[in-house]
Amino acid sequence: MPVSGIAHEVREHVSYITLDRPEVLNALTPALRDRLVGLLAEASADPAVRAVVLTGTGRGFCAGADLRGSAGSGERVAGDVARTLRLGAQRLIAAVLDCEKPVLAAVNGTAAGLGAHLALACDLVLAAESARFIEVFVRRGLVPDGGGAYLLTRLVGPQRAKELMFLGDAVPAADAHRLGLVNRVVADGELAKTAREWATRLAAGPTRALALTKQLVNASLDADRPAAFVAEAWAQELNMTTRDAREGLRAFAERGEPEFRGR
Repeated sequence: MPVSGIAHEVREHVSYITLDRPEVLNALTPALRDRLVGLLAEASADPAVRAVVLTGTGRGFCAGADLRGSAGSGERVAGDVARTLRLGAQRLIAAVLDCEKPVLAAVNGTAAGLGAHLALACDLVLAAESARFIEVFVRRGLVPDGGGAYLLTRLVGPQRAKELMFLGDAVPAADAHRLGLVNRVVADGELAKTAREWATRLAAGPTRALALTKQLVNASLDADRPAAFVAEAWAQELNMTTRDAREGLRAFAERGEPEFRGR
């Protein structure tokens, strides 16, 4: 079902998801958040989709959750906040991390709070020169949510993560690249073109092998070496049953270029 505030299209095996509320820097309402979760699940399940691009319109990638009207909205019962997070922000970040297709963030502007975590949960992150990342929670007297402590600690280490979360300073794209938060910074006018180029390459790849590789990398952050090695062996076992693995080995033996079909 279409939801106002998100544009979506699939072309050339890529699901393009564009947050489209530029007047509020693409802040996420619960309906928009749930639509994102649904689109990511659809991308996972659709064999015709082999990559996902997530971006925004206007000056912002995503300003986080749309909190207008949430303050003082009635008496809370113990457990309400935790439940809301589990079913809301955490569910969204999990949908990105668990998507079986590679997810590329094209960060066109401000990514703040949950919006920053939405970008950082993606497998690859392209940032426009005008982009900036803000751990805005401390400015509101809040604890970071949406998997922020989990994501940032793994990306930049505990001390850098604390600096970003304790101080809440805006991190320009160039600094984000230096810290390892983004893969590449490009000129604003080149962002969409570069995102298409990267997505095209991802969509032409061995989709199931990429899904298993993503799973291995994500799981390795929480696994010891023996568990990681077992997971690797079984991922290889599963992947060797795919057509793309056979095609890759055939092309190697014949010194040709493989033609992967995502199966």
